Amino acid sequence: MASILDEYEDSQYTRQSAQSHGRLGSANIGITHSGFVNVRLEEEKPIFNKQRIDFTPPEKINHLAVCNNQLCMSLGKDTLLRIDLAKPDQPNQIELGRKDDSRVHRLFLDPTGSHLLISLSSCECLYLNRNTQKVRPLSRWRGHLVESVGWNKLLGSDSSTGPVLVGTSHGLIFEAEISASEGSLFNNNPDQYFRQVHSLEEDGRPAPVCCIEIERGWENKFFIIATTRKRLFQFVGKVAEGTEQQGFSSIFAQNQDLLPSFQEFPVNMGYSEITLYTSKLRSSPKAFAWMMGNGVLYGQLDSVRPDSLLSDVQVWEYTPDIDLSFNKPISIVLTQFHFLLLLPDRVKAICTLNGQEVYEDVFPDKFGALRRMIKDPVGGLVWIYTEKAVFRYHIQRESRDVWQMYMGMSKFDLAKEYCRDRPECMDMVLAKEAEHCFQNKRYIESAKCYALTQNYFEEIALKFIEAKQEDALKEFLLKKLNNLKPNERTQITLLVTWLAELYLNRIGQLESDCNAVVFQETRDEFRQFLGSSKHKECLFNNRGTIYDLLASHGNVDDMVYFSVVMQDYERVISHYCQHDDFTAALEVLSKHCDEKLFYKFSPVLMQHIPKKVVDAWIQMGKRLDPKKLIPALMNYSQMGSTQQINETIRYMEFCVYELTVTEEAIHNYLLSLYAKYRPDSLLSYLEQAGMHSSEIHYDLKYALRLCAENGYLKACVLVYKIMELYEEAVDLALKVDVDLAKSCADLPEDDEELRKKLWLKIAKHVVQEEKDVKKAMNCLSSCNLLKIEDILPFFPDFVTIDHFKEAICGSLEEYNQHIEELKQEMEEATESAKRIREDIQEMRNKYGVVDSQEKCASCDFPLLNRPFYLFLCGHMFHYDCLFQEVTPHLSVYKLSRLEELQKKLAAATQSSKSRHRAAPKDEGDTASLGKASAGTSREQVKSDIDDIIACECVYCGELMIKSIDKPFIDPDKFEEEKKCGPLSKS
Repeated sequence: MASILDEYEDSQYTRQSAQSHGRLGSANIGITHSGFVNVRLEEEKPIFNKQRIDFTPPEKINHLAVCNNQLCMSLGKDTLLRIDLAKPDQPNQIELGRKDDSRVHRLFLDPTGSHLLISLSSCECLYLNRNTQKVRPLSRWRGHLVESVGWNKLLGSDSSTGPVLVGTSHGLIFEAEISASEGSLFNNNPDQYFRQVHSLEEDGRPAPVCCIEIERGWENKFFIIATTRKRLFQFVGKVAEGTEQQGFSSIFAQNQDLLPSFQEFPVNMGYSEITLYTSKLRSSPKAFAWMMGNGVLYGQLDSVRPDSLLSDVQVWEYTPDIDLSFNKPISIVLTQFHFLLLLPDRVKAICTLNGQEVYEDVFPDKFGALRRMIKDPVGGLVWIYTEKAVFRYHIQRESRDVWQMYMGMSKFDLAKEYCRDRPECMDMVLAKEAEHCFQNKRYIESAKCYALTQNYFEEIALKFIEAKQEDALKEFLLKKLNNLKPNERTQITLLVTWLAELYLNRIGQLESDCNAVVFQETRDEFRQFLGSSKHKECLFNNRGTIYDLLASHGNVDDMVYFSVVMQDYERVISHYCQHDDFTAALEVLSKHCDEKLFYKFSPVLMQHIPKKVVDAWIQMGKRLDPKKLIPALMNYSQMGSTQQINETIRYMEFCVYELTVTEEAIHNYLLSLYAKYRPDSLLSYLEQAGMHSSEIHYDLKYALRLCAENGYLKACVLVYKIMELYEEAVDLALKVDVDLAKSCADLPEDDEELRKKLWLKIAKHVVQEEKDVKKAMNCLSSCNLLKIEDILPFFPDFVTIDHFKEAICGSLEEYNQHIEELKQEMEEATESAKRIREDIQEMRNKYGVVDSQEKCASCDFPLLNRPFYLFLCGHMFHYDCLFQEVTPHLSVYKLSRLEELQKKLAAATQSSKSRHRAAPKDEGDTASLGKASAGTSREQVKSDIDDIIACECVYCGELMIKSIDKPFIDPDKFEEEKKCGPLSKS
C-alpha cells in the first residue's frame, strides 16, 4: 500500500456539489452595507476533502480499523494486513491460520494502536499486539460473539489494555483485561480475566450490545454509555482514587438497585452506533451522536448533571431519500460541528447546529458498496472502505462557516468567536447583532456593536437620532472615536465637537430636572472626556470651538475646567478676575509659575491683594524680571493705598538686598519711593549703596535732583561727595553743619591745593558767618595746609592780636625750624659735590694693562688687532663686537639715537678729510681752527656713542639681567632654521 493520492473519477461531481453549497451559503447571507469588499482570488477549498488511497487489495476487504496512525485490515478469509501510516511503504501481512469456515466478524483497535481484537463469526476472539507477529486466542472469551469493546483510555498502555468492557450479541457486558506478556509456563493466556458485570435487554429479551464507551469526568467520576438497537443506556458512578485498576464492576453495582437510565426509540433497524467528539486527546468528550432507527440523536455531554449525561438533545430524522428497507445508514462519525452519515453509495454531512445537510458525496458503483466509516481519534482523519478501495477525508477549517449559523441563531458571541480572523465576517456579525439589539430596544448595546462595524456612519447616526436615543448616539460616537487612527484628524474633530455638544445638552437637561446624582455622574463623564489624553491634541487644536460651545450653554464651571486641562491659564485667571475672585486667580498663577501671566495680571491683583501678590513675587524669586513689574507698581503706588505703597517698597527692597538686582531703573524707583514716602531710609540707602561711582547702580544726577527737590541737604552732600564735586559738597554742607563740611574738605587727598581751598572756605565761613575765632583756630589745627597768614585777611580790622598770639608764635617757630633744615641740606650738598669731584679726578688717572695675547670676549679673536673696550670687570670687546652684542638689547629710542649718532660721526669724518685735502697754505690758520672745531664735534659724537653702547659691560651689567627670560634663539629665526634644515656647525 502506498500513500500516494489518486485522482478521483468523481471529482467533477464533488466540485459541483461544493460550489452549489457555497452559492447557497452566500445567498443566505444577503447583501449588507458593510464597508468590506470580499474578493477571493482563488476558489475556497471544501471542508471535507476526499482522497483515494493508491492501493489495490489482493483480496476483498472485509473489515478495517484505524487508530493512532495504525491501520489494520482484514482481507479475504485468513489474511490480516497491518500498516503504520507513518511508514506506509512497509506493510505487515499476517496469516490468521484458521482452517475452519469462520470469518472475521469485527476488528477492534485500542486508542494507542497497540492492541487489536479480532472477533470471529465462530464466537471466538483473537488478540494481536503491535509488537508481535503472533496471533493469540483468548480462551476465556470463547462462546461469545463480541459486538463492541469499550477501551480504557485512562489505564491503557502498550503492554496492557487495563480493565475494558466487552459487549456481546446476547446483551451481556463483560469486564476483561488483556496483557501482551507471554505469561507463565502454566498460564500463557493474554486475557487476565473475563467476568460478566451486566446485561442489557430490549422488550424483555436480550439485545446485542452495539456500542460501549467509557469516559472519565470530573472528581474521579466515570460514565459508561452502552447502546442496543433501540436503547441508549447510561451508567454513572465514582471509583475510589487508586482503585481504577480494579475495574468497573463497582459502577454497575451502584446502579444495580435502580433501573438503568436509558432512552428508547420505537424503530429498530437491526443495529445502532454511537460516536463521541473529543476536542483534545485524553480530555472528556463534549458531544455525542447516536445513529438508530428513527434518525440521529445528537447533543452535548455534561457529566455534572445529576439526572442525565445528555443535554441539548435533538433528533435529526432521516430524509426521504434514506429508506431503512434497502438504503439503511451504515456508520456515523461526529466532528466538532457536523456528523457524517455513511450510506451504501454516499456520504452525507449534517451540521449539528441547525440540522441542515451541508455536504453530500456520491461514490461510483465501480468501487462497490460502502462497508464502514471509521474516525481516527488521534489523527482526526475519517476513513471509508469498500471491498475494493480505501478512502480518507481530511476535515479542514470546519468552523469556517459556523459563524453564519450562530448568527442566524442570534448567538452572536459564539459567531464572533469563530470569525475572529475574518474581519469581513466579523463585520457582518456585528452589524446583525447591532440590528438585533436595536429592534429589541437595547440601544446602548446596539451602539457599541454598530461602532465596531464598517456600516455607513451617517445611516447609523440618523437611526439613533430618529429613535431619540441621545445616550446611545453618544455611546456610538465615543466608540467610533476610540477606533479612529491618529491620522484621521478630520473625523476625530467632527466626533469630538459633536460629542461635546451632546454632553452639554445632556448636562443642561439634567440640571433643569434637578437630578443631582445623574447630573454629577454626567458632568464627571464629560470632564473625563475633556481630559482624555488620547484626544488632547484635537481638543487643543479646536479649543476655540469648544470654548464657544461652553459659552453658548453658559457652562462656566466646565469652561474653567477645560481651560485648566488645556493649560490655558490665562483664560482661567481672567475668569476669576472678572468674578472678583482674586485669591483664586493668584493661586492659579502661583501654582503654574508662568512669568508672562504674572506680568499681565499683576496690575489688577496688586490693586486688590497687594500683600499676597508681593508674597507670590518673592516666592518666584529670580524667575520674574522686576523691571517688567515696575509699570504696575508705579501705577498703583501713585494712586493706591498705604498698604500698596508699603508692599511696593517691600518688593523693591527684596530685589535690591536679596536678589542683588543691579538694574538702574529698580534702584531709581526705590530711591524715588524713599524720597516720597520714607525719607528716613533715604540716607541709609545711599550710604549702603557705596561711596564710589563704580559701585553705584542708581543715576547720580537723578538722585541729586530728587534730593534737592525734596530738600534733603545731607543726601545732596552725600551725592556730591560720590560725584567728587567737593566744592559743591562743602558749600552745601556749610549750610547744614561745619563738621560735615570738614569731612568733605579732607576727601581730595591727592590734591593739596584743592584741600587748602576747601579749608579756606570753611575758615572764611567760620570767621565771617559764625564769627567764632576759636573755631577758626581749630581749622588751623585740623588742616596742616593752612597757616595763620592764610586766614588773617578774613578777620575784621578791630580784632585784637591776643586771639592770634599763640598761632603767630607757632608759625614763626615753624619758619625758623624750616630755615635750619635748609641750611643743613646745603652743607650736605656741598660735601657731596666735593666728594664727587675727587672721584672723577681719581677715575681719570685710572688705567688697565692689556696683554698682547688677550682675546675678545665675544669673537675670541686677538684683541689688539682692532679698536676695543676694556671694562672694570675685566671683560674686553672689540668695538664692532660690542656693538653687535648691545644692539639687540637696546630700546627703540636708543636704537634710533644710535643710528643718528653714527650718521653724524660718518659725516664729521668725511668733512674733516675733505677740508684737509682742499686747505691752501695761506689759509693755514683758518684751516687749523676748522680742524679743531671738527675734531671737537667728532669726539663729542664718539662720547655719546660710548655712553650708549659702553655705559656698562654687556656680560655683567643690567642688560644681561634683563635678558634672562629671553630665549637664546629668536623664535622667528628658529622657525626659519627649522624650515631650512639642520643647523650648520661653525
